[in-house]
Amino acid sequence: MIASVAGTVLSVSPTAAVVEVGGVGLLVQCTPATLAGLAVGEPARLATALVVRETELTLYGFADADERDVYETLQGAAGVGPKLAQAVLGVLAPDEVRRAVADEDLAALTRVPGVGRKGAQRIVLDLKDKLGPPVGGAPARQAAGGRVLPAPRTAPEQVTDALGGLGYSTREAEDAVAAVLAGDGTDTDDVSAMLRAALAFLRPR
Repeated sequence: MIASVAGTVLSVSPTAAVVEVGGVGLLVQCTPATLAGLAVGEPARLATALVVRETELTLYGFADADERDVYETLQGAAGVGPKLAQAVLGVLAPDEVRRAVADEDLAALTRVPGVGRKGAQRIVLDLKDKLGPPVGGAPARQAAGGRVLPAPRTAPEQVTDALGGLGYSTREAEDAVAAVLAGDGTDTDDVSAMLRAALAFLRPR
């Protein structure tokens, strides 16, 4: 298992980053909050989990080891695979996941795209005794670049953070998100869809 990577960030996309380690560029799938803490040309350290499939190897990156551990535990719930587990952490910080499971807060879990009420019930049932109690105070995320980021609670906040990580100014990011929210046809609960729409708005016309 590749437990962590440390190196220079070569590129950042809406869903992943390439980190150069020993002359090799590793593609690491990350949440928008983690990507927001990365900057091209800057050093970064990510906790990682390697997912092995018959036809591919996928490396998932996290701001810290606690986030990775929650990610791996989430996959112990029926119906939760690597991508859905990452989606959960894209919406909820690790302690928010613990609180949601401990309190049987289905509303919090169903904020995650792809998790319906039955899926949320299954997560609570399967993980009730596995995640443990929250370990910190107010939810916060340690960005891969070193600074602490508030835990994103909504898709617009996550998209704004991700755009900042991609190099856009705060004003540009906020204007793009506002334009997406004001438009029609984009699922404003789906972070990936919102991010694609915001990037389309920001591309030179």
